[in-house]
Amino acid sequence: MPRHDLIVVGAGIVGLAHALAAARRGKRVLVLERDARANGASIRNFGFVTVTGQARGRVWALARRSAEIWREIAPSAGIAIEQQGLLLAAERPEAIAVVDAFHATEMGQDCLRLGPAALAEQWPMLRNARAALWSPHDLRVDSPLAMPRLARWLGQAWPVELSYGVTVHAVETGRVLSTCGAHEADAVIVCPGDDGSGLFPGLLTDVTRCKLQMLRLAAPGWRLPSPVMSDLSMVRYLGYAALDEARALHARLREDAADTLANGVHLIVVQGADGSLVVGDSHDYAATPDPFLSAEIERLILEAFARILGPPPPVLARWTGTYASGAEHSLVRAPADRVRLVVVTSGTGASTAFALAEEVIDDLFGR
Repeated sequence: MPRHDLIVVGAGIVGLAHALAAARRGKRVLVLERDARANGASIRNFGFVTVTGQARGRVWALARRSAEIWREIAPSAGIAIEQQGLLLAAERPEAIAVVDAFHATEMGQDCLRLGPAALAEQWPMLRNARAALWSPHDLRVDSPLAMPRLARWLGQAWPVELSYGVTVHAVETGRVLSTCGAHEADAVIVCPGDDGSGLFPGLLTDVTRCKLQMLRLAAPGWRLPSPVMSDLSMVRYLGYAALDEARALHARLREDAADTLANGVHLIVVQGADGSLVVGDSHDYAATPDPFLSAEIERLILEAFARILGPPPPVLARWTGTYASGAEHSLVRAPADRVRLVVVTSGTGASTAFALAEEVIDDLFGR
C-alpha cells in the first residue's frame, strides 16, 4: 500500500476536520472509517455551528475560526448554509440581565440587543420574549447532508483518500493495522468519538457519554430568520453561564423548571429548507446510556418550545444520539511518537473541530 503523510482514524466531523487541515498544507491523507457511512453524533445534531455562548477565551476563538472555515468551504463542497445568526430570546427578568451582561463583553461584539418592539416586528412568531440578543456569528447546515458532501469534496478536491468499512485494531508510530491490512504514514490521528473502549482506552478514563434526545417537527407556516435559543440555554452554555448575572437566572429556573433542568433540557430550534424544525435537546450522562426515547423528556422539550414559539407542530421524527463528554472542551493526547488521540468532549464538534484540527496539525507538522 502507498505511504501517506497522515492517517486519520474516524470520519466524523473531527476526523474530517483533521483531514482538511492536513490537506490544506499539502499533505497526503488516508481516512479510515469503520462504518459504511456517517452515522454517529456528527449527523445526529442540529447542524448548528454555535459561536455565541461558547466558553469565553480559547473555545470561543475556536468556534469563531471554525465558523469562518465552514463559510469558506461550503460553496465548493456543495453544502448549503441553511441559516445564519442566532436569536437568544429572554423570557424572565433574570435572563434579560444575562443578555445585557453578555452584550457588554467582548463576546457581544457585533450583536444586537432587541427590545419588544423590534421582536414584534422582526420575530412575530415569538411568544413571551421580553428582550433578545441577535448574533451574526453563528450558522447552520443540515448535518445528514453536509457530512457526506464534505467527505466527497475532500476526496475529489484534495489529496485525501477515504476508506469506509475498515476497522482499525492497532496504532503505533508510523503504522496502522486494520481489517484491510497494514498502512504506513508519517503521522496518525485517532478520532474515536464517544468510543472509549477501542484504541487507547487507558487515555479516556475521564470521559463518559452524553445521550441527547431530539425531534423534527412539521413546517409551522412561518420562517425563523435565525436559530433560536431561550432562557434555558443561558445556564448551559458557559459563555453565558459563567457570568455573575447567570446565578440569579439559575436560581429562578430551579424554582420554575426543576424537572427540565434535571433532565438537561434546553431549547434550540433550527429550520430546514423544507420548513421543518429540528428541536431539542436533553442531556443524560452514563458510561453506557440506554437506547430508549423518553416520553417525559419529549414533553419537557415541547413545553420549552411552546413557551417561546407557541403550540408545536406535529412530530415527524424522533432520535437519540451520544457524544463523548468530559470536564474540558477537548482531549488531545500523544500515546506514541507522532500519534495523536483527539476527542471533542463538549458536544461542540461541528462548532469547534475545524480550528482544533488546525492546532493539532500545526503541532504535528509545524506551521
